[in-house]
Amino acid sequence: MLNWGWRASFWVCAAIGLVAGLVWYFAARDTPADHPQVSASELALIQSGLTAAAKADKKEFVPWAVVLRSKDVWAVTLSYFCFGYVAWIFFSWFYTYLAQVRGLDLKTSAFYAMLPFLAMAACSPLGGLLSDRLTRAFGPKVGRCHLAAVALAGAAVFIASGSQVQSVRVASVVLAGGAGTLYLAQSSFWSVTADISGTSSGSVSGFMNMGAQIGGMVTASLTPAIGDRYGWTASFLVGAALCVVGALAWLLVDPTRALVPAMTPEGVQR
Repeated sequence: MLNWGWRASFWVCAAIGLVAGLVWYFAARDTPADHPQVSASELALIQSGLTAAAKADKKEFVPWAVVLRSKDVWAVTLSYFCFGYVAWIFFSWFYTYLAQVRGLDLKTSAFYAMLPFLAMAACSPLGGLLSDRLTRAFGPKVGRCHLAAVALAGAAVFIASGSQVQSVRVASVVLAGGAGTLYLAQSSFWSVTADISGTSSGSVSGFMNMGAQIGGMVTASLTPAIGDRYGWTASFLVGAALCVVGALAWLLVDPTRALVPAMTPEGVQR
């Protein structure tokens, strides 16, 4: 933007999107069996790990009435609303906050506005790794739900603290820590919706993701409105409070409670 104007930044994004689309087109397949780089032995290993239900040709989808009656689905969706609200503060307003509220110039604001996204990129896969290891060691309640609750609670601490730090550079680092800690919970949302919904995981995870997008929609107008009326510290404190709400919602989730009872190969519910 400084060297070639704001339009150039959009052309760069467009080029990245085209490259990503081409990579996806040539590298991705619907199933491992369709991928030319999956060997016969690897395919046999994958298929040996599938359940009888996954191997069946007929897929039994969970009725929407069952989905909408599930307290687990609503709790995860509420938590993802809180997650989305806070995440979109960084997506939408963090750069503006640094430039207009903290008084950094364009280039310096861009540098510090990058920190939350670096933290997110590092902590999202780290959260998945921790979730899997904790699940194997202590079960899905600890590995999925408790990890997500602790991560969201930790994000609340970082965000509330960072909003009140006087040094803009220290505040940027602490708030970036909040963004990273928030994303430690990311994998739990998608894992749990897959765990409880089986073949309907696309629909259920889409419903859950709607919560995050509504959170983003709300924060787009509410965050600056709170900032104008009560100050930007209040905006971040609202985000921290929602992190606490999201953490508490995870305590209501049982990742072992399937929306429809699993079926044995003989067709008997278990």
